[in-house]
Amino acid sequence: MLSFKHEVFLEVARQLSFTKASQVLFISQPAITKHIQQLEEQYKTSLFERKGSSIILSEAGKILFDFLLKAKAIEKQLAYEIGTLRDQAHVKGDLKLGASTTVALYIVPPILSGFRAKYPDVRMSLLNRNSENVLKALLDHEIDLGIVEGKNKMAHVHSQPFLTDEVIPVCSNRSYLAKKGKISIEEIKSIPIVLRERGSGTLSTVKQALSNHKIKLSDLKISMRLGGTEALKNFVLADESLGFLPMRAVAKEIASGDLVRVYIEGLTAVRQFYFVQRQGENDGLNNAFIKFAKNYYNIKL
Repeated sequence: MLSFKHEVFLEVARQLSFTKASQVLFISQPAITKHIQQLEEQYKTSLFERKGSSIILSEAGKILFDFLLKAKAIEKQLAYEIGTLRDQAHVKGDLKLGASTTVALYIVPPILSGFRAKYPDVRMSLLNRNSENVLKALLDHEIDLGIVEGKNKMAHVHSQPFLTDEVIPVCSNRSYLAKKGKISIEEIKSIPIVLRERGSGTLSTVKQALSNHKIKLSDLKISMRLGGTEALKNFVLADESLGFLPMRAVAKEIASGDLVRVYIEGLTAVRQFYFVQRQGENDGLNNAFIKFAKNYYNIKL
């Protein structure tokens, strides 16, 4: 339905850069420029304005961008609906997912594999960012379906529950904390602690759990902040600090004895993962993936 030059325009509009768009689309920058010029000739108006060394969408460009996003959604839904009429196994389309780190590393890979086996003609991609940035990517139309930690209250996003997970305090088996095994809630203030970066769903869960005991993050002796679950886990394995990590991320290390769970009296940090879509969209392919994912974990758990 959409011409290639419209696809080029969409990418330039997302990136606000001819150079970045050429890198994403794997075509030369002169080719990008030519396609945009053809569209401007077609619509008899400028679609971008220069602001110093950068570009922004013109008023006409903003209108075109909004309509093309709607057309893109219709195109995707049409491909799905016609495909399912013919044969469920031969559904075609693009499934652009975004997931927070824990989900991307430990939860969604077997789902993607199973879904690909069931729908081999569906092209899938997975964006791995923290929960805050997955939501941003969803609203920026970089992805069409996200899986994040914590229910979102943004007006333009619809959330539905997926599954739960626990964030637990762990330490290296070489740490002095491993021998203690259990500490009081007050002791946590004097222990070196390593946490995830701001914007992380894991960090939000820990913050909420501590606030239930009237403890703020600023009350803690934070020795390090790390971006990403694996980075934090590897640091804890090499250090004596206490780290808060998802149970699903450290199950193997606890089983092998490399990490030890430390129990903190009265502290429980449980979080819910949610599927998130843009408000008002009812995408068949997204819904098929959500149903498949929920069925997969209903079987496994």
